[in-house]
Amino acid sequence: MDGGGQYNPRTVEEVFRDFKGRRAGMIKALTTDVEEFYQQCDPEKENLCLYGFPSEQWEVNLPAEEVPPELPEPALGINFARDGMQEKDWLSLVAVHSDAWLLAVAFYFGARFGFDKADRKRLFNMINDLPTIFEVVTGTAKKQTKEKSSVSNHSSTKSKSNSKKGSDSQGKTSKGMQQKDEEEEEGMEEEDEEEHGETLCGACGENYASDEFWICCDICEKWFHGKCVKITPARAEHIKQYKCPSCSNKRARP
Repeated sequence: MDGGGQYNPRTVEEVFRDFKGRRAGMIKALTTDVEEFYQQCDPEKENLCLYGFPSEQWEVNLPAEEVPPELPEPALGINFARDGMQEKDWLSLVAVHSDAWLLAVAFYFGARFGFDKADRKRLFNMINDLPTIFEVVTGTAKKQTKEKSSVSNHSSTKSKSNSKKGSDSQGKTSKGMQQKDEEEEEGMEEEDEEEHGETLCGACGENYASDEFWICCDICEKWFHGKCVKITPARAEHIKQYKCPSCSNKRARP
């Protein structure tokens, strides 16, 4: 198991690109490919690890044989806890360990190639701007962005209402009412843009883009890029109730 050892990023940008690729692969394992991932994590097998690669692929495999390994190793034995927990709790646990491993790999590269304090801070800030795998898997990333949007819109509305009071007090009633209607209309448009702009794909964790086709799961209410779940706009027209891969694969676990 080389864990991507043949590829050694040397700059902050390269390490971050490596981080994003590995992260995307692991998110795929825990969301769109969750059924296949679940089956591969057989508790009857030896200690298994979930690996993410810079190519955005994932793999469940035994840990590296060499000691010490060329890269930090992911959590061992994720398969042993599979049947002793609720599936969503087990996936959340794997997600947390995956987040810890990604940080370990990124800062291993940073230490190996001599990143200074400013480089390490820049790398962390770039990583921290992305939702964690845990947040993507549990859906908390979407909730946080919605709450942030709601707070900012509330603050904006409050400041607008204060300014309107001032214009009314100056006796410009008709002009003030017209301005109020225009501002409220603009505010509703901004709110809609902000809410969609901060929506994250439940598969890859990337932000909403207006030029891409998205589809919402009618069960878990998560949004997905059409390309991530292999749904085209034409196909979506014939779907009465869309279930994402994760919800489609859910079944009673022993």
